[in-house]
Amino acid sequence: MRPPDRFRLALLAGVLAMAVGACSSTPKGRLGPSEAPVYSVRDPDGVRRQVRVNDLLVLASRDMQLGNLDGAESKARQALKLQPDEPDALVLLAGIDDRRGRTRQAGEGFRRAAELAPQRGDVLNNYGAWLCQQGRAAESLVWFDRALQAPGYATPAEAQANAGGCALDAGQPERAERDLRAALAVAPANPVALEAMAQLSFRQGRYMEARAFAERRISAAPATRSVLQLASQIEARLGDHAASDRYLQRIRQEFPQDAGS
Repeated sequence: MRPPDRFRLALLAGVLAMAVGACSSTPKGRLGPSEAPVYSVRDPDGVRRQVRVNDLLVLASRDMQLGNLDGAESKARQALKLQPDEPDALVLLAGIDDRRGRTRQAGEGFRRAAELAPQRGDVLNNYGAWLCQQGRAAESLVWFDRALQAPGYATPAEAQANAGGCALDAGQPERAERDLRAALAVAPANPVALEAMAQLSFRQGRYMEARAFAERRISAAPATRSVLQLASQIEARLGDHAASDRYLQRIRQEFPQDAGS
């Protein structure tokens, strides 16, 4: 299974992107923002309720970004009380459960959201991401395929990158390379696709190519322990032990809590 620090990037980006969606600005996260429902002018209560739900989700997402999980959970549950079938509230609560280590509740939340929003590519992608994180890579591919088929999905490269990385975990290198290269053709700086391509190239003995993908990945987004470890292994295979040691030194400096693991 992929190391947690490498995979969480995609999972939590979708949760945090909801704040962007609720503010009706251009989405920056991996997953597309929810589409606001259309209400009749004769339904002012429905409009006010939806506005309140969106406001609560924005505040909950900001609390989550700041590490205030209690505040985030309280606000997300208020939103869910107002709108019991709100997929974004369920996704946010599932993300909170995931951070708290409540695995069963997180899975139930992500799956319920996916079932309630079968045409929402971002929600389907989130559930696939969670499944892959749990070591259920082959099962996750079904949900990524559904996400890619969802109409109006604004950022399909995110699901394609996730699908490629999880296909690699599932022992399907041909599908992995196909999906990863397709994702990079659309989003050349996608960190999930870049790291997975570095891993795939490394496993197949294409070390120069692996180095190029690893360097692009480290330039594209803040480094994780897993990508620094991979870069060190690549340099060792290429015979550049000084470069390999520099990456190990970065792990000791940037991830002192687990540098010895």
